[in-house]
Amino acid sequence: MTEKFQHKKSLGQHFLNSDFVPKKMCDAGAVSEGDIVLEIGPGTGILTTEILKRGAKVIAVEADLRAITELEEAFPAEISAGQLVIFHHDARQLDMAAFGLVDQQFKVIANIPYYISGPLFRQCLESAIQPTDLVFLVQKEVAERIARSQKESILSMSVKIFGEPSYISTIKRGHFTPPPAVDSAIVAIHNINKSRLQSIPVETFFLALHAAFGQKRKQVAGNLGALYNKEAVVSTLTTMGIVTTIRAEDLSVSQFIELITTLSR
Repeated sequence: MTEKFQHKKSLGQHFLNSDFVPKKMCDAGAVSEGDIVLEIGPGTGILTTEILKRGAKVIAVEADLRAITELEEAFPAEISAGQLVIFHHDARQLDMAAFGLVDQQFKVIANIPYYISGPLFRQCLESAIQPTDLVFLVQKEVAERIARSQKESILSMSVKIFGEPSYISTIKRGHFTPPPAVDSAIVAIHNINKSRLQSIPVETFFLALHAAFGQKRKQVAGNLGALYNKEAVVSTLTTMGIVTTIRAEDLSVSQFIELITTLSR
């Protein structure tokens, strides 16, 4: 399939060239018959094939008209039966409702362009219409930062506030055509929901999160001083039994939520 048209660098296209990775991704998302799966950027349809094979319905969002033409040629029966629905759409502006998706009633499985991985995590997780599970094939460094690093970051906390991430598997560059410059990895986010943010508005959480990591080498009390009284931050940390010289990267998500919840009262 991948030889039918050249990849577009502008779209960050690196097409999967074997069924090994799609199987690993579908296993990670526990894709089974009756599931509804949002696939972002199906490209030549190798991952689409595996999802459909497992009996799931695929809502495919693709920006490249050449890929849509190929998908229409490859899956006429599935399209006719309504098992595959294709939207010509820019993934950077996802609208779950426009795709007919319902909150907590679908999964996201996708091999996404490296350059929009951050925005896609945010759009899928922060959406009013959330998936139950998400599996992305991303740059290895990004997957490690989310699911393996001992230090937190804006990205890791932005993910963990909505779900439970796990590093599934490293994927070598040879599994792609053309091969990317670095290795990739499958990362899964399970149990996605908004329950962890019941105590504070999502806007408050993210405003505080960006402030806390504003100057990485600075202590969290100093960084949060831009939003809250520094003495109050220090006092709250002390009450929580946390050293007042701690940096944001050393706080757990639950500790950070407790800190911001207390300061926002």
